[in-house]
Amino acid sequence: MRLRQQWGVPGFRPARVVRYGSIPRVLSTGALRAHLLAARLAGPVATSRENSLRSYRLFAARDPRVMLGLAPERAWAEPEVLRLMAERCGVSADPAHVSGPDAIDPERTVAALDAFAERLGRVASLRAPVLLGTGHPHRLLGFYAGLADALSSAGCPVLTPAQGRCIDITTRFGVRTYRLDYVRGVALVREPGGRPSGGETGAHTHSPLPVRVALQDAAERYGVLPELVIGDHGWVCGAGQLGIEAIGPADTDDPALFVGEAEGRVSVVVPLDDGVRSHYYRPLTRYVLHRAGLSS
Repeated sequence: MRLRQQWGVPGFRPARVVRYGSIPRVLSTGALRAHLLAARLAGPVATSRENSLRSYRLFAARDPRVMLGLAPERAWAEPEVLRLMAERCGVSADPAHVSGPDAIDPERTVAALDAFAERLGRVASLRAPVLLGTGHPHRLLGFYAGLADALSSAGCPVLTPAQGRCIDITTRFGVRTYRLDYVRGVALVREPGGRPSGGETGAHTHSPLPVRVALQDAAERYGVLPELVIGDHGWVCGAGQLGIEAIGPADTDDPALFVGEAEGRVSVVVPLDDGVRSHYYRPLTRYVLHRAGLSS
């Protein structure tokens, strides 16, 4: 009930009829905020409170599955992680709230998108090299590809190092070999036997190994490092841990990015649900490009 009253959402389910035909043209903050709530990118989200709290416990225990390549400067107790997530993301700070859907404050999302856009505008003004990568290619590839296209048009070299390189990544099924590939300038990893280079599919991963391999190849083979890394999960934390500016979105069960931001390793984290339909992220691309002065 409190979530419905706070954000004006009619229950925890999205409205049955949401007209997305004109949504890709969203540019105003008010229209963006309405879209965030309608698409459940913010407000009550699909990520459960149980999953979020479990991630906070694992992070406090420094479980590698949720560290995403970040090595925190100090110990973070579970209550501290919860308080940080309440501050940065808008989840409930009440430890007794242990079930149901989690929530993201849309105002925090909009503010973070503005900061995200500022970083894009700055790197574009410098025409500096950038690297984009995702561990959520089925959902977020289009969002990043739109950014890559705009940055390239602004004169930023969009780096594609270590393409085709094989990477051994630990998964719940054991160690598996993946291949680093790029689609429209965005890095992703493919499962063994996956679609040939250039296809739209890729594997879901939180590993920081792909960005480490890409950065090492960029430095050793081309003698250049990106001014900015744009991505999610291990792409952001892995780059930030190495001292390279990194920005990207994160869900309520991804505390590593928010801790990285709090400790100064990550520049901007945008709180949002990272698992909704891919076309719901299009207005976010348009919004940040418009705010960055990069929209056509």
